[in-house]
Amino acid sequence: MPNFAYRGRGSHGELIDGELEGANSSAVASLLMDRGITPITIEEKKARVDIIDALNERFDLYKVSVEELLMFTRQMSALIKAGIPITRAIAGIQESIENPLLIKALRDIQEQLESGRSLSISCARHPKVFSNIYISMIQVGENTGKLEESFALMSDYIDRNRRITNNIKTALRYPTTVIIAVGIAMVIVNLFVIPKFAAFFEANNLELPWQTLFLLNTSSFFVNYWAYMLVLLVGGAVAFKRYINTPEGKYNWHRIILKAPLVGDILHRAFMARFARSFSMAYSAGVPIVQAMGVISRSIGNEFISRRVNGMREGIERGDSLTRTAYQTEMFTPVVMQMFAVGEESGSLDEMMTFIADFYEEEVDYDVKTLSDKIEPLLYVAIGVMVLILALGIFVPMWDLAQLANR
Repeated sequence: MPNFAYRGRGSHGELIDGELEGANSSAVASLLMDRGITPITIEEKKARVDIIDALNERFDLYKVSVEELLMFTRQMSALIKAGIPITRAIAGIQESIENPLLIKALRDIQEQLESGRSLSISCARHPKVFSNIYISMIQVGENTGKLEESFALMSDYIDRNRRITNNIKTALRYPTTVIIAVGIAMVIVNLFVIPKFAAFFEANNLELPWQTLFLLNTSSFFVNYWAYMLVLLVGGAVAFKRYINTPEGKYNWHRIILKAPLVGDILHRAFMARFARSFSMAYSAGVPIVQAMGVISRSIGNEFISRRVNGMREGIERGDSLTRTAYQTEMFTPVVMQMFAVGEESGSLDEMMTFIADFYEEEVDYDVKTLSDKIEPLLYVAIGVMVLILALGIFVPMWDLAQLANR
């Protein structure tokens, strides 16, 4: 309820002011009259706006990292295993974290638990912190009385995804750095270096080869239109960001990513490993297949694959087998499809999905380790071609001028 600031007169006419909490000003006036105070003014106090919270809500300044979520999950598993009540466990964990978004979420969860709500419902109030599969696993743990095991499974799941993601980022770090450095170098050369040579060549009235003309024209374009290019680049980035935030834009972009040269196949298998690991974890915990498919589709991380998983869920609802619906998605290799069939026929689907997840993760690990070896030759060739054009374009006219001077 809101707070109201009031001023009034006491029974002896003395001036009294203060604050009271009430549903509205009339309720506050009744409370004051009961206390023998005749109200003069009653004004609702505006709630203080936390600037940091407001900025965070608007611009997402804070995010809970995978490492922070992993640490929280492991701590919860250990504390519940030790027999500590959930509210006390959450209160203790709050003292050891620094992320404002996570602290705010845990405080709200603690308040919800103390008011009688379940942990899964309390966590569902914070979708920026807890994914759909995380909430579903907590719900399963609550229903089965195995909350400690649910947190342990989630910590293992988060850790595996973290390692795969970090390995891919590590493999792409070097080529990305090289490409950015080369791009910056080319902009500097075109804006500041080549124009100096252009003035020199023009003063000496030299007959220039095609390489030099190409460099001079490119540099002239950069010098004359750099402002328009910058506006176009920023505008294109903003338009692209807005487009991929739409459902169809996200779907098309995620589909293109999976078909990208070199990295597309690795990402596809990484998502398949996440799907298999999520399915195995949910199925072994007792989540029905249809419900598990719905949860996985919302937390897989790729809209293209998410729609395929939704298609599998709809097929199973119609009565099709899991193997048949998986085949129709065209996402799995023949070897993996055989594993699907064996797991479904033998009744050991959770074990077979774990095996499929391990299979994909091993392939991803190998491909990530060899990714740099595949990218580096392409980078060297591209850089070599750019350096060759730059050298020929600058030094051939200089060589011709030196030959003329010697004569």
